[in-house]
Amino acid sequence: MLEGLGNFYLPDYINKIIDEVSPLLVFNPEHRLLFNSAFFLGFFFVVYAIYILSKNHDHFRKVYLIAFSLYFYYLAGGDTMDINLFGFHFTLNYFVLLVICAVVTHLLAVAMYKSKSKSRQKIYLTIIIVGNLLMLAYFKYTNFFIQNLNALLHGDFALQNIILPIGISFFVFEAISYGVDLYRKEMKPADSLLDFCFYITFFPKLVAGPIIRAKDFLPQMKEKLKLTKEEAGMAIFLILIGLIKKAVISDYISTNFVDRVFDAPMLYSSFENLMAVYGYTLQIYCDFSGYSDMAIGLSLLMGFKIPPNFLTPYKSQSITEFWRRWHMSLSSWLRDYLYISMGGNRKGKIRTYFNLFMTMLIGGLWHGASWKFVVWGGLHGAILVVERFFKKIIKVPDNWFTRIVCILLTFHFVAFCWIFFRASSFESAADVITNISKLTFSPNEWLVVLEGYQNVFILIAIGYIMHFLPENFVNSVKSGFNAIPLVGKATIAGLVFWLVFATASSGPQPFIYFQF
Repeated sequence: MLEGLGNFYLPDYINKIIDEVSPLLVFNPEHRLLFNSAFFLGFFFVVYAIYILSKNHDHFRKVYLIAFSLYFYYLAGGDTMDINLFGFHFTLNYFVLLVICAVVTHLLAVAMYKSKSKSRQKIYLTIIIVGNLLMLAYFKYTNFFIQNLNALLHGDFALQNIILPIGISFFVFEAISYGVDLYRKEMKPADSLLDFCFYITFFPKLVAGPIIRAKDFLPQMKEKLKLTKEEAGMAIFLILIGLIKKAVISDYISTNFVDRVFDAPMLYSSFENLMAVYGYTLQIYCDFSGYSDMAIGLSLLMGFKIPPNFLTPYKSQSITEFWRRWHMSLSSWLRDYLYISMGGNRKGKIRTYFNLFMTMLIGGLWHGASWKFVVWGGLHGAILVVERFFKKIIKVPDNWFTRIVCILLTFHFVAFCWIFFRASSFESAADVITNISKLTFSPNEWLVVLEGYQNVFILIAIGYIMHFLPENFVNSVKSGFNAIPLVGKATIAGLVFWLVFATASSGPQPFIYFQF
């Protein structure tokens, strides 16, 4: 405890506050800084107040927010790597890696943009793309490569002690898109290295997206910081909805039901396995879209407009439509920088099908260094190819009945694929699928399960109802929230915070996409 400073002694209650708060200011792997934690919300309001007060001091505001973003990255991830170089040993914190990525990418991109030689531009672009991908590959796929090499050659190469830097898949993709957009002359370079660092490190989207392109973000930095009453209301609404999705629905059904079943599927009945799949289908949506909602809301409070990342994806009538509604920033990135770069649909049908399938296969691998993610991406890629092939052959009637049937078929295919995404191994996924295949009609048994997990299934029902609400109704709710006086908004926020606290069975849970 801090007893005093010289002859100046602090009151005991101040010492107690310092003792309780100071551990939160240093990285703790058991208590990472998360959007859904009470500490972050309190911390953010302090940071935000200084940010607003400095709105007329543009340079200070940028430096200040970059510093906070790096500190946020440290508290959220905080991992390090040990480096031995030319006999010197030192420890590198991963936020330094983020800075190096930003600085090197910007300097190379500016040199590329200014170069008059097309061949030299291609060299710079190649260095940007390959350099960033090599960094991603080292941290994310080294052990995956070693495991497969051992299995293939019956070798015993040792796995490396590599910890994946949080958010690396997101900021690497942003760095690559910056280089490609400059090469294509679709934008001009950032006005300064400081501006580009601000873009790359901007904390709301830093660790789990959305993947924002520099050409959409950088122009907003030139605009005067302003926030209308309607924008403030929408920002608060998005943050509260995100909290409900993540901390109330996703975390509760995960810790109290879904995780238990997926960890040992053969210990549970066929019906419980099926409900766990439905539960995870909702969980991952609420988890990731909840993060995106909060990121978009926080960005809006800070004067930056980020487009939606999810658009009620389970209402989709096809897998093609699903990927226009799910993780929209990733799917559009894969389309513009991978699918189109491979030739898109410009080189005949067979090549189009190949490009489509490979894009999703690579997209699956982006999600994780495991063959189960490749299978997950491959399944989606295969269905996208099938849909494209039959699109002009079979004309589906457009009426309410066929729409419902298409939604149900699409939803259940997506839910089936999520089994591979969630399961810890192929064996575990096979157990879940095998168990569900033995499902028989047993209302009494089902009722016992529903009663045993009553609160879980109530939240699952609420989550799906929220998801399938008509868009007009949702827009009316948003408008109604905006029309409520500030006191009313504060009261609703207080109720949401109480609800988060009341449903929390443990501390704040990490977001699923942090691992990617």
